[in-house]
Amino acid sequence: MYEFLMRRVVLFVLMMAGVSCMAQSGQADSSSADSRLSASRKYDQFFLEAMVQRQKGHNDAAFDLLRHCLDINPDAPEAHYYIAQYYAGLKNDSLSVVHIKRAAELSPDNETYLETLAQLYIRQQKYGDAITVVEHIYDRDKSREDLLEMLFQLYQQENDYSHAIGVLERMENIDGKSERLSVAKSEIYTRMGNKKAAIGEMEALARQYPNDLNYLAMYGDMLMMNGQEKKALKTFNGILEEEPDNSRVLMSLRNYYLGKSNQVMADSIATRILLNRNTSQEDKVYLIRQEIQASENADGDSTRVLSLFRRMNELQPNADMYILQATYMNLKQMPKDSINRVLEQVLDIAPDNGAARLQLVANAWSADDMDRVVALCQGGRQYNPDEMAFYYYQGVAYYKQEKLDEAFSAFQNGIGVINDNSNPAIVSDFYAVMGDILHQKGKAQEAYAAYDSCLVWKADNIGCLNNYAYYLSEEGEQLDKAEQMSYKTIKAEPKNATYLDTYAWILFMQQRYSEAKIYIDQALQNKDDSVDNSVILEHAGDIYACCNDSDKALNYWQDALKGLPDKEVLIRKIKLKKYIKE
Repeated sequence: MYEFLMRRVVLFVLMMAGVSCMAQSGQADSSSADSRLSASRKYDQFFLEAMVQRQKGHNDAAFDLLRHCLDINPDAPEAHYYIAQYYAGLKNDSLSVVHIKRAAELSPDNETYLETLAQLYIRQQKYGDAITVVEHIYDRDKSREDLLEMLFQLYQQENDYSHAIGVLERMENIDGKSERLSVAKSEIYTRMGNKKAAIGEMEALARQYPNDLNYLAMYGDMLMMNGQEKKALKTFNGILEEEPDNSRVLMSLRNYYLGKSNQVMADSIATRILLNRNTSQEDKVYLIRQEIQASENADGDSTRVLSLFRRMNELQPNADMYILQATYMNLKQMPKDSINRVLEQVLDIAPDNGAARLQLVANAWSADDMDRVVALCQGGRQYNPDEMAFYYYQGVAYYKQEKLDEAFSAFQNGIGVINDNSNPAIVSDFYAVMGDILHQKGKAQEAYAAYDSCLVWKADNIGCLNNYAYYLSEEGEQLDKAEQMSYKTIKAEPKNATYLDTYAWILFMQQRYSEAKIYIDQALQNKDDSVDNSVILEHAGDIYACCNDSDKALNYWQDALKGLPDKEVLIRKIKLKKYIKE
């Protein structure tokens, strides 16, 4: 509707301009100059209005106005330029090219038009046409080195390697010989099959910078790549005489011996590189990963790899290398105690390394060492105060130790670091456990508020839904809400005896005894006999009693009494052989 109104505005502008034109033409019989001036003003009027509408985002109106501009003046380059952009937006590349090409013809010195035309050609993968345009721009402005980069890429797209080399030489004439340009030229010569030129390029670079042995090493690599192994080895050995620890050359030699299947020499050089203090950490990580991969592809024996880790860390202790060692030891399923010792080395060097600390927390958790979990998380909160996981694990560890106040404090502090990027599942569990703690403290309404927050973060938090529903049923309130929440849990886990028991009990509280009996039977069928099932058994007795099966009810109550020997209400049920509401 809005665009329709804008078109009406455009038509009105056109009509008024026509009236204006007629009025002016009546006065223009005496002068052709006045007529030309009128047409020019008319064009300016419409072009200005087109730009206003474009600025406002009224693209349909702007498009119509630009087309009218070209009706008035077909040789207006700026109108061709802007209408070309609209055609490009409409995915009509052919008309877009027609107009931007015309704009460039009408204004051949306008670099914006020319560059836009080149980009359109590139988008259409017409690289040859793009080259012609870019070369033209560069001929006009030799300061545009960015255009040479573009030409280099375009000539490669066309597989025109000789012209690509020519572009690189133009760059060298401006900036001088450099590693980047020489490597690029050498690679192009290699693609052309011109080994001599490829080697010669790197040789020239090494001669130009004789004090930089890295360039000489690159020359050696190029010799090796092109089959001149003897000359390459001589070059490498010459470098090692001056710099025995040159890791770049040693890496090249290792690759050479690997290619010759000489594993002994390759391993010897790898050890030499890894134990070299001057080898960068990046190169060490790269090489040790290769050693691990080679070991796994062979017999999987960890002896050599672990020995390398030990010797490296004795020489230069490094947190990242210890982390990599622990990861490898996990891969090899080594004892947790030995992995923990490595991770503790990480914390000795970098106590703020959250990844290592969290791995130690996980290992302590699996070993049920809650004191260790608490201590590790306390350190984590000190060095990584924004890491929510430390508050979570510490809170749950305290909760498992029945230290409710300490657990609640940990969770409350953790809530303070929650943000939009926090893991919803963890945040949800924060509130879920807080709800459990509050309920145990007799603060039912605060517990329900915590459960509500939990479900805001994760609506399908099954544990929370079950506990929330059960506690509501115990209070005999909001039973419809409790039933809906509990039903979600048995749909998610239809064989979970705890969830089935909760659902059966809610139905019982709603006096839907026959339905309750169906679900309590399923709970009994799926109960875990290795844990205490006294509550399920008592609920079964209550439900069967209300279904007028007092014999089965009595049996279930008597079984429940074994786990709840001091429960007075249960004892009275058995004595009276009937359900008694607590």
